[in-house]
Amino acid sequence: MRFAVSIMISLVVLLFPALVGAGVDNSLYAKVLEKYVSDGFVDYADLKAHRTLLDEYLDMMGDVAPDGLSRDEQLAFYINLYNAATLQIIIDNYPVESIKDIGSFFSSPWKLKVVKLGGEMVTLDHIEHDIVRPRFKDNRVHFAFNCSAISCPPLLPVPFAVETVDAQLEQAAIAFINDGKNNYLDGTTLYVSKLFRWYSEDFPDDFVGWFTGYARGELENGLEALGKDDRKPRVRYLKYDWGLNRQGG
Repeated sequence: MRFAVSIMISLVVLLFPALVGAGVDNSLYAKVLEKYVSDGFVDYADLKAHRTLLDEYLDMMGDVAPDGLSRDEQLAFYINLYNAATLQIIIDNYPVESIKDIGSFFSSPWKLKVVKLGGEMVTLDHIEHDIVRPRFKDNRVHFAFNCSAISCPPLLPVPFAVETVDAQLEQAAIAFINDGKNNYLDGTTLYVSKLFRWYSEDFPDDFVGWFTGYARGELENGLEALGKDDRKPRVRYLKYDWGLNRQGG
């Protein structure tokens, strides 16, 4: 399914080839993703040994004034900044078995001031919870942010871009929801990623109805069959694998 994500997003980019927004040049990040990311998995060892492009990209991003960008470009900017900064956190501490090994008992990696935004150092939590979630109110961002974990939505092989951000978010949501490792229907029980529990406030009260709208194939058919019989599946949450999404396991 991670391979399918790459194919779908690549098709989107072929239809909308520009990866550079009006005010943000994502070309350095595009090179990083192309060279070190495959099917959502990252070659952290090689990236750490050749980190110049990533460091230069984040330095450049830290000097961007995002309030001067369009709404879609801001959204793409924050997603790219978050994901690139997460890569940097990992290689700063690599080798590690999980992103959760970084930081301390009192300060998780998401609460460390590790990324420059508007000339100031901020946390990943600040980008996600103080800016993106309240400002854009788009639950599809949960399938765009990558936490470097195996159970996390996979890192896309191209940057998010102003011209394609909506299509990329839509395809990322469809791909994640239909990945049988993260979500599946077993009889009348719908097993889903813990992401949906952690961020339940961002999803509609009729979660099953919303979820069915993104389901495809057998998953969609099974959910619709239950709906026709006026049966609503029980929702259960799967264990989250925090193991590092590194190439080679």
